[in-house]
Amino acid sequence: MNRLSIILPAKNEAPALNALLPRLRAAHPDAEIIVVDDGSTDDTRSICSNSGVECLSSPYSMGNGAAIKRGARAATGDILVFMDGDGQHDPGDIARLLAKLDEGYDMVVGARDWGSQAGVGRGLANTLYNWLATRMTGHPVLDLTSGFRAVRANKFREFLHLLPNGFSYPTTSTMAFFRSAYPVAYVPIKAGQRVGKSHIKPLRDGIRFLLIIFKIATLYSPLKLFVPTSVMFFLLGLAYYVYTFVTVHRLTNMSALLLSASVIVFLIGLISEQITSLIYSKSDHN
Repeated sequence: MNRLSIILPAKNEAPALNALLPRLRAAHPDAEIIVVDDGSTDDTRSICSNSGVECLSSPYSMGNGAAIKRGARAATGDILVFMDGDGQHDPGDIARLLAKLDEGYDMVVGARDWGSQAGVGRGLANTLYNWLATRMTGHPVLDLTSGFRAVRANKFREFLHLLPNGFSYPTTSTMAFFRSAYPVAYVPIKAGQRVGKSHIKPLRDGIRFLLIIFKIATLYSPLKLFVPTSVMFFLLGLAYYVYTFVTVHRLTNMSALLLSASVIVFLIGLISEQITSLIYSKSDHN
């Protein structure tokens, strides 16, 4: 029988945890439950203590991804379940994730429907991420950024050195599993409204979400991003050269710049591909 560890990163989520932890303990009485307190200033620690749940506290906030890594290192279970500490995820869905995992998958993700998205903007962004990840991997990706997932502990720990300290650990871990040919599955879930205020700030995190798009590509196959970009620069440079040759009978600086950019972008992609291969080679030998 595989031992189950349930890990909840939490920052000032005391009201949600107060309602969630008893339900979680009732649904999985034999599971190891770990709340990773990411520098909370509320009653998170006392609520965990009253609920008989282990609490790992940080003296200051280091980020959601950092909390996930700390919880994964401390957990003793063979199967790890990650879920948000804000009350959005239903403990009753854990059994569905585990049942799917038993079919031979190494990671099972709770895929939110459109009604479970936190606003239209977030929903559109997640739709774009899912589409891009699907195109990159060749496998259907139904929810790239969901924080509710079950994984095999030994597989997940291979990629701890890749995980960022911020909010994009789901993207990184999913693409890492695909890159390493570890099977990933999705189970539809309904996510509720979070209790309290979100820690994501649109202005501060807007650039971060934009960078996730590039991370999707560079974590899986950089050449799939850089080669089309290189070809685009080459075609633009060639087209502009033809235009200026016909009109002014010479090669202009802009044509030379675009053609040079195509070569540079291709070489960057080639180097990135080699670096990515080395990173995953390191993971394979850990």
